[in-house]
Amino acid sequence: MENQLLSERIQVERKLFYFDLKENPRGRFLKITEEVGGRRDTIIIPSTGLELFRDTVEQAIQADKQNPIVTTALAE
Repeated sequence: MENQLLSERIQVERKLFYFDLKENPRGRFLKITEEVGGRRDTIIIPSTGLELFRDTVEQAIQADKQNPIVTTALAE
């Protein structure tokens, strides 16, 4: 049996993300589900890895900020 501890939903462009912190007899985990066009994909992160996951996401955010998007003009 799973116990729901937190449930959040966010919309990013066409994608919908569900963040569910749950607990079962084996421990706590974060279930992240992406829904786009009726299709769902899910990853599960054990609670013991949440801080490492957060740190890695923060590194990605910093790298994104430090490397602006480069757009190229299409050749005519």
